[in-house]
Amino acid sequence: SRSDCYGIDHEFEDVAVKSNAIELLEDALRRKRRPCMINTGSMCDPYMHCEEKLGLTRRALDVIDQYNCGVTVITKSDRVLRDIDLYEQINRHSRAIIQMTMTTADEDLCRIIEPNVCTTRRRYEVLKEFRRRRIPTVVRISPILPYINDTAENLNGILDYCFEAGVKGIINLGFSVTLRAGSREYFYRKLDEHFPGMKKRYIRRFGNSYECASDNSAELGKLFADRCLKAGVMASPNDIFTYLREYPVKNQQLSFFD
Repeated sequence: SRSDCYGIDHEFEDVAVKSNAIELLEDALRRKRRPCMINTGSMCDPYMHCEEKLGLTRRALDVIDQYNCGVTVITKSDRVLRDIDLYEQINRHSRAIIQMTMTTADEDLCRIIEPNVCTTRRRYEVLKEFRRRRIPTVVRISPILPYINDTAENLNGILDYCFEAGVKGIINLGFSVTLRAGSREYFYRKLDEHFPGMKKRYIRRFGNSYECASDNSAELGKLFADRCLKAGVMASPNDIFTYLREYPVKNQQLSFFD
């Protein structure tokens, strides 16, 4: 979301807060004829540091619960545990699904490429706690950075975490990283800072390509598919997205004509 196409006109690290978000959400749900699944976190983590003071995500979950809707959130933060009581409550009448992103099984590398969030090991512990509460979880493997974390060792490490945590599905949309104007410049600065010489390697291999795919994609794809099939974990993006969108009908009494 650092990309120029999103038109952010201030410092990226300055978080813009939609202070009337709860009122807008409640107004929208009041107008709906039937409950639905609500998704958040695709572009902005709902559990950033400022959520500790603002509490907007928790208030939104309370509204979602009141209107008997389901919810799925995408996050990298263990702050999600703060609201586990509301997720349990929502999951009783519809469905709550926790999605967590995993990038690398290497804790030291994780601290470099994801410096402001909890490490992968901690996310694994969070997933286990939600599993213990019977709340389904999904993992997103992203991004895969060519020459940095695009190895079988890294993928196996992430999959081990996923299977041990009992996740419902694992989303992988390609072993790659996407770069647009705006985000590319930031990414290259960080490469220079942490991986000297890697920027030149990227420019030589990918130029200004939007998608920078790993040369190991075929090998990693087969490994991913084989292990998920053996573990009985959903790996088809279409199947998982359908599962995330579907509002489950619970405790519905069938009519004589059904």
